[in-house]
Parts: sequence; structure tokens; C-alpha cells
Amino acid sequence: MKFPLLFLLVACLLTRVAQSQSVASIPFMNMEGKATSLADFKGQAWLVVNVASRCGNTPQYTGLEKLAKKYQSQGLVILGFPCNDFGGQEPGSTSEIQEFCSVKYGVTFPILDKIHVKGSDQAPLYAALTGSSAKFPGAVKWNFGKFLIGKNGEVLARFEPKVQPEDPAVVTVIEAALK
Repeated sequence: MKFPLLFLLVACLLTRVAQSQSVASIPFMNMEGKATSLADFKGQAWLVVNVASRCGNTPQYTGLEKLAKKYQSQGLVILGFPCNDFGGQEPGSTSEIQEFCSVKYGVTFPILDKIHVKGSDQAPLYAALTGSSAKFPGAVKWNFGKFLIGKNGEVLARFEPKVQPEDPAVVTVIEAALK
């Protein structure tokens, strides 16, 4: 009786490790249109955010930038994924989005190539983050949804769009992930 339980436990652990490795290795395009992945930021924790320039949540760029500056030296990388899936609130080109973020909000963290976070063209990274076998399954509800991924590639937390980047719940999980 103990053997099947042990086997099940080992299988669950291996599945969890495989899922976290697959999240880190999923390719996406950077702002220059070159393939990259979370693995290119090895040894760091990642806050993955779907962003938009014409959204009521757009001022969250300020809080995201504060987090980036405060925790960058400890290993946090914030990755902004522009997305036009919600209300057409990110219609610009990649270069227009980058300029907007830099000029209007002083963003220094990476803003990547525009993607889809839902629907039939959903980016593979978001399919892994939100799919039925994800740690926090369910569709992204709007712009500025946040996923914290630990240094080992494990998805640690998910925060809905209205949760501010500097919310104590977000900061607490980031600080724990950086230890």
C-alpha cells in the first residue's frame, strides 16, 4: 500500500518540476523581435505582467517601475507583455509602446513584443500560466494581471489586474521569492 502512495507523490513532484521547467523555457519575442525565454534571466525571479497603454490600470507602470528599481539588485525582473486583447487598449506598434512607457512612466524594465494572453492566438507562455494544469488556472481577466515566478521557475503567485504592484501582498511574495 505504501508503494503506490510513494509512486504518486514522486509522480506529482516530477510533474511539478517539469511544469516549472517548461514555463522557464517557453520562447517569446523581445522588443527587437528576437526569441528569448525566462531562462535567459536565469537565477532571477520574474514578475510577468500583461500591459496596455490606454487602460485605467496603465498608471500601474509607476508602481512596477518602483518595484523594478527596488528589487532589481536582489534578482527581480519585471517583464511587460503588451496586449491588445482587452478593449483594444494597446493598439500601438512595439516601438510606439516602448516610447510611451519610457517617456510617460520612465520604464526601464523590459517591455517585450506584443502578444495575445487569451483566445486562439494565446501566447504559449500565457497558455502555460493560465491553462487547466497551471498552478493558478483561469483566463487573464484584463490588463495588468500579474504572475510571480520564482528563481527555480515555479509559479508562486497570481495577482488580478486591480491589485496594485506595491500592494503588501505582492511585496511580501516578491521578498520571499528573492530569499
